[in-house]
Amino acid sequence: MSIAFTPVVYEHAARFVGRTPWDVSRDEQLMFEGHRRAYLEYHHQVVAVGIDIYNLEAEAYGARVELCGGDAIPAIHQPLWSSLDDGLAVKPFDPDRDGRVAMLIRVGQRLKREFPDADVRIPVAGPFSIAFNLRGIANLCEDTITRPEDTGRMLWRLAENQAVLCRAVARAGLDVAFFESAAAPPILSPRHFREVELPALKRVLAVAAECIGHPVPCIMGGNTFPILDDLLSTGTNYLACNVETDQAAFVERVARTHPHVAMRVNLDPGVVACSDPERIRRAVDRVLEIVGDRPNCVMGTGAMPLETPPENIRLIRDYLASRDAGRMAG
Repeated sequence: MSIAFTPVVYEHAARFVGRTPWDVSRDEQLMFEGHRRAYLEYHHQVVAVGIDIYNLEAEAYGARVELCGGDAIPAIHQPLWSSLDDGLAVKPFDPDRDGRVAMLIRVGQRLKREFPDADVRIPVAGPFSIAFNLRGIANLCEDTITRPEDTGRMLWRLAENQAVLCRAVARAGLDVAFFESAAAPPILSPRHFREVELPALKRVLAVAAECIGHPVPCIMGGNTFPILDDLLSTGTNYLACNVETDQAAFVERVARTHPHVAMRVNLDPGVVACSDPERIRRAVDRVLEIVGDRPNCVMGTGAMPLETPPENIRLIRDYLASRDAGRMAG
């Protein structure tokens, strides 16, 4: 059985316009042109409009995104909230006026008009990833340990507030690309994930599904196998199986207990970007061995580094095609 392959393009889109991720992240035309050219090259499964995808909501709430220099991804260095109590009182932002939300939605609409068959989505972050930027990781982890109930309430409020963004995406005729990588172990222990984060995660996925009209993928980076049962309990229909986790065990568990849930089994992004074709082929072989003949699986890259040569993606696709041809001939 052949497997679909799709690269994952965020900051990598800047490569196609020859500008830094910072430049592209702040300029509507560069954002459109970068993602347009990336789609023409890759025809990837999902076009997630953005460069620094985890900064969108925090910036809309008032946090400052800073230039990190060179080709680095823009980041938020200074937490906006001085205490957990600031988060407990936070009001929803206005997606029409605050931050870059409206710009990304306009770019998404332009891409959808240009490529009507493409699956164009606007990044929507989970509550822990938003709090990560607004409160700072050290403060947020301390809050989780010392004030778990209040932290859970703050995360729930952030989850509820995402309704304004999801409704704006739906009004624009686009879909949601949902991300919550900051909550993955080891940043949160499995116990704290279950007790503090999971209720809010379930709520934000329900909010997104209500606004968009269907369940949305729950994409988390990192080692998610220790919390896999909790992720499956959210009712999501799509998960990422990352190189940091036990991919064989992950795929086996999902296929056995939730065969309707699709999985994107990721190659190591560092290998995808490397200059050694044999190393890339070995990585592809490894994923193919893990997936076997299971349905509902695609092969992905994780977030492709900016420096990934497009010819590496062509190499992967050609290699998969040659394997399929050999299997058919055999």
